[in-house]
This record gives sequence, structure tokens and C-alpha cells, in this order.
Amino acid sequence: MTKQQVCRAIREDIINGVFAPGQRLTEDTIAESYGVSRVPVREALRTLEAEGFAYSRPYAGTFVAELTEAEAADLLEIRALLEPLCASRAALRRTPEQLGRLKELTALGQDAVRTGRLDELTRLNSRFHEVLAEASGSTLLTQLITQLGWKIAWVYAVELPRRAADSWLEHELICAALEAGDADLAQRLVTEHIGHATTAYRLRHARSAAGSGS
Repeated sequence: MTKQQVCRAIREDIINGVFAPGQRLTEDTIAESYGVSRVPVREALRTLEAEGFAYSRPYAGTFVAELTEAEAADLLEIRALLEPLCASRAALRRTPEQLGRLKELTALGQDAVRTGRLDELTRLNSRFHEVLAEASGSTLLTQLITQLGWKIAWVYAVELPRRAADSWLEHELICAALEAGDADLAQRLVTEHIGHATTAYRLRHARSAAGSGS
């Protein structure tokens, strides 16, 4: 595994809760788990710290970060501004190959929902939104959405399986708008898609807070 592959693997395990917030990330344990040396693990942890997925304390080590509600709210607001713009541009600029990839990812997501392979949904969902950004034809938007997508996946990791069927149906409608070249409809559908996901996240958080008595 390259440093990038190790970094992606650790990042996905943080997003999916394999590594819990506050858990110490030891180089030896991770290297043994992934079957690599300590060097790519050490480099990967530095990258994840720069991305905000981990933090280090002097003489104590590296630990999994915890996404605060304020950070989550910022991420959701930024996403709601950027992704509809991506969709509007993608309806006019997407290539046949990009549209085909979006349809393929949608089919894979729907199949994963039907067969109960919910552990695949975070990766497929993130990739769908990355390809949507690429279809906008803007390198800058693609870079921003890709980086934002990792954190968004972290925000939604708990909620995605609960509204998975609705989410992938919405992806199918977005694909149809892109295929029709309807920029206004694509922008509106992505805005609604993000709104539904944001509402589900906030409801989940409210229920969690109520259940804990906070």
C-alpha cells in the first residue's frame, strides 16, 4: 500500500467509526493491521492531522479528532452553497462518460441498499458527489468538493443508511436532469437532496441529545 492508500484506509475507518473519537492511533498497531511498515503510516497520520481527522499531543501520541456541532454546521452550509453550483454547471458541461459513471454509481448504490450492503454506501455516495463536481468542468470546484466530501461523509456516516433508499432515488433524479441538460432542475434537485440529508442529520442529532438528557 502506498502512503495515499494507507491514508485513505485510515480516513475511511475514522469516518465509519472503526476508530472512535479520542482513540489513540498507534503506528505499530495500524501498520500491523494494514500489513505495511510504519513509514507510510507515520506520513498518513500527518496528512490526516492536517485534514482535521486527527490531532497530536506532545509525549502522548496521535488521536482521532471529534467533529464538533459547530464544524458540522459549517460543513453543511458550505456544501449547500457549492454543490448546487456544481450541478448547474454539470448539466451543461458533463461528458457522456461522466454521466455514465454517475448512472453506474447510482445503480451500485441502489443495489447495495437492496442487498443490505450498507457499509459500501459512504464510499459510493462520496464518489457520486466527486464525479458530479468533476462534471462541472471546474478544477477548483472539484478540489473543494473532494476535500469537503471526506468531512461530509464523516458528518453523515451515522445517518446515511437510515435514508439510503431515498438518497439514491434522489441521485437517480439528478442524473436524469443532467442527461436532459436542465441546469435549473439539476440545481434545484441537488439543493433539495442536500436539504433532506441535512434535516435527517439534525433530527438524528436532536434525538441523540434528547436521549442523553443533554
